[in-house]
Amino acid sequence: MSKKYKQTLLSGISRRKFIKYSSLAVGSGILASCTGGGTSSTGDEDLGENPIKVGVMYSTTGSIAIVEKSLQDATFLALEQINTDTGPWQGNGVGIEGRKIQKVVVNPNSDWDLYNQMSKRLIDEDRVVCVLGCYTSASRKSVLPVFEEKDSLLYYPVYYEGNECSSNVFYTGAAPNQQITDSIPYCKENFGPKGFFVGSDYIYPKESNRIAKAELEKAGGQVVGDEYSPLGTTEFITIINKIKQAKPDFVLSNLVGDSIPAFYRQYKDAGLTSDAVPIMAYPTTEEEIQAMGSEYATGHYTSFNYFQSVDTPQNTAFVEQFKAKFGDSRVTNGVMEAAYIQTFFMAQAMRDALQKGEELNTGTIREASRGQTFSAPQGQVKLDPDNYHAYLYSRIGKWNADGQAEIVFATPAAVKPIPWSQVLYKGRECVHKTPDDRSNSVVETGKDLEVQYLEET
Repeated sequence: MSKKYKQTLLSGISRRKFIKYSSLAVGSGILASCTGGGTSSTGDEDLGENPIKVGVMYSTTGSIAIVEKSLQDATFLALEQINTDTGPWQGNGVGIEGRKIQKVVVNPNSDWDLYNQMSKRLIDEDRVVCVLGCYTSASRKSVLPVFEEKDSLLYYPVYYEGNECSSNVFYTGAAPNQQITDSIPYCKENFGPKGFFVGSDYIYPKESNRIAKAELEKAGGQVVGDEYSPLGTTEFITIINKIKQAKPDFVLSNLVGDSIPAFYRQYKDAGLTSDAVPIMAYPTTEEEIQAMGSEYATGHYTSFNYFQSVDTPQNTAFVEQFKAKFGDSRVTNGVMEAAYIQTFFMAQAMRDALQKGEELNTGTIREASRGQTFSAPQGQVKLDPDNYHAYLYSRIGKWNADGQAEIVFATPAAVKPIPWSQVLYKGRECVHKTPDDRSNSVVETGKDLEVQYLEET
């Protein structure tokens, strides 16, 4: 993040405003009061006796709200279904073994420092048993020391750059081998060898592009440009002119948030077409395409685990249920689906722990989470019991004029996650030997790690 942009976010945030940010879930009109005793009111229905308190930490204001609001909405849908024995939870009873979930909602306003402060508040004051939240790697990196120091659990639903092996995080978004590894060879084979890389200026886009560069060079391709803009930037004429001068075969975009619609609009307005120089993106989803207008994305590509167009009975139900709750004009997207499925991973783990007569705490939930499976909208998925990442499908979608993706590539089943890019760190993997082992879990094998798929049941 640029110093200027960070100062803009933080300027004028008095103690009074900070408390306001830490207690308002703006997008939903839900108040989470900041009380020392941790008895937060979330405006939920009657939760009965002894509800289970869970933190929900997504930005509904600021530059990342364009997508984080959708993650919060999907989380709210899942929690409602768990509390009412509907949707995928139907047949499991109301709540978790009769105990409903009380969501404690905070809005960090797209500010990394506020994520850190609010995670402390959720754990220390609200006494939540775990937290569902974060979007950018910058926000995850901001809160990670808090969760590790306090030995609490974060369920993180977003594709990321990898290179992490924490026993305090369950990663339900794509690892590099579930998004980058297949997409770069696809670009080289279908568009040509020369790639121009763009991204927002923080850790995920830079690290993701570093992996993609290595993959492209391994495939015999060439990087002809590499440009970054501060998060929230909406002016891209200079970068677009550099793209024109470099004459790449494709552009790889790791722009995030409000920058995405601005870049695509200016790209087309500058005369660059998907036929001549297609964009392959990772962060661009149905949400951003709806915001920009589908005509600006038509013919471009996204590599993701899930698209609204995925043809499964579970996805048909998910899309219908989401639209019924939030409006028929809304779209679903990949990070939203990951936020949805991780909520069920969490609920299943809580159910299993309670059925054993255990208390709900970090140790029991962590142990029960390992190896959880779920019939997700994208297909059957699983939390890897060794590295706490999720088995996910790898897919590539080509955007149509209706704002939906034609899936042009898909793995036959969910892919076993590998947190470290094997093109950069051959043989490096993450293995948590036991649930409570918080020692260094990085294992150096020095060997090529084979692609493994989840066997569907």
